[in-house]
Amino acid sequence: MFTGIVEAVGQVVALEPKSGDLRLRIKTGKLELQDVKLGDSIATNGVCLTVIELPGDGYWADVSVETIANTTIGHWSVGRKVNLEKAMMPTSRLGGHIVSGHVDGVGTIVGRHSDARAERFRVQAPAELAKYIAHKGSITVDGTSLTVNAVAGAEFELAIVPHTLAETIFAGYQVGSEVNLEVDIIARYLERLLLGEQAAKPDGGSIDLAFLAENGFYRGDR
Repeated sequence: MFTGIVEAVGQVVALEPKSGDLRLRIKTGKLELQDVKLGDSIATNGVCLTVIELPGDGYWADVSVETIANTTIGHWSVGRKVNLEKAMMPTSRLGGHIVSGHVDGVGTIVGRHSDARAERFRVQAPAELAKYIAHKGSITVDGTSLTVNAVAGAEFELAIVPHTLAETIFAGYQVGSEVNLEVDIIARYLERLLLGEQAAKPDGGSIDLAFLAENGFYRGDR
């Protein structure tokens, strides 16, 4: 598990295709590696990767076909900068929110403008994730825990303060940049719990007006 508080900006220094999937090497910059051992997890642009080698100035990790298909990693190239965070310890401060490192989808930056010393970004999320994104709720963008400032359909807005711009890769985002998104894990579990026995159905069930009415959450005459 992670907190979404980025500890360092690293760089992709090698990408090696391996029998259909990928092995990559990340140079970790100022990220402290003394307490990292083989098998540990490091969030890399929000993707939980397992350390398989420690060459001294970074780490190697294997990336599965599933991860390549559902994150931005499939479009990475050597030289790309990435946000890094080591897995949290039981004694860590939860400065952001609970982040699993399991990316839910890829979003696109569709707007950017200055707002005093901050930068405002508009992000287009996949339509299926819109229901999990709430005004003033939490979302993880390329591994960074952020507060949603506004929501319009599947688009949401973020205000990025100078410290975050300086300590993450946000400063390099432009309109069209793709980003890894992880929605608030509590929203996902809440949806599953509300489904109750319907969750065991082959299609997983769904929450719609009929479901809400049947379970006493909605009355069409009000």
